[in-house]
Amino acid sequence: MKQLIIVVLLVLQASFLFAQQEKRDIRKGNQLYQAKNYKQAEDNYRKALAKSNNKTVEGNFNLGDALYKQKKFEEAQQQFDKIAATSKDKQVLANAYHNIGNSLLENKKLEESIAAYKKSLLNNPNDEQTRYNLSYAQKMLKKQQDDKKNQNKNDKNKDKDKNKDKNKDDKNKDKDKKDKDKKDQDKKDQDKKDKDDKDKNKPDNKDQQQQQPQPNNVSKDDAERMLEALKNDEKATQDKLKNKKLKGAKANISKDW
Repeated sequence: MKQLIIVVLLVLQASFLFAQQEKRDIRKGNQLYQAKNYKQAEDNYRKALAKSNNKTVEGNFNLGDALYKQKKFEEAQQQFDKIAATSKDKQVLANAYHNIGNSLLENKKLEESIAAYKKSLLNNPNDEQTRYNLSYAQKMLKKQQDDKKNQNKNDKNKDKDKNKDKNKDDKNKDKDKKDKDKKDQDKKDQDKKDKDDKDKNKPDNKDQQQQQPQPNNVSKDDAERMLEALKNDEKATQDKLKNKKLKGAKANISKDW
């Protein structure tokens, strides 16, 4: 019986010593937290929790706060989730869900943060800070949704303007092509007209040939006969002139004595 009492006393003494060391680590962590040395504060809180098998609410809560201050928002959320899953105390639950909402808000998870703030208010409806954070998250969500709607509207307008510009470009291209085709056709018509006018003013080859004197179609023999006849006519003419000269009367010569 005495042995059992001694064992119980030793266990109680050991538990007391661990509790004292745990509190000492938490106090040290709190001092470091106040000095904004959040990483060392985290280390001390983890030491305290190791000695209590993670059962100390204060140690768990302060560890979550130290993680949040280091902007480790996802880890902080997980830490507060553990507290919310195990605690039965309404005030502890309200504070845990409040901090879960803050961690989610920092990670831009607005809908999830709103749900967490609502859970916090279910456990503590009079918490004005949580009510303010809920209102802020709701406004941010509405702005996000409005921005998305405006962006979609702008994208549609851009697509519409783009299609309008494309249609306008296509119309301009068609107009340019038609103008070019018209110019080409006008040039062809003018070239044809110029050619027709030139051909009209140019003498016809057939008429020109008809206006030119046509050489007589004379055979070689006929040409020789004609040449011989011309020679004979010329000789006869010369003989006549000669005879006429010889037969002419003598001219009387009058002298002035």
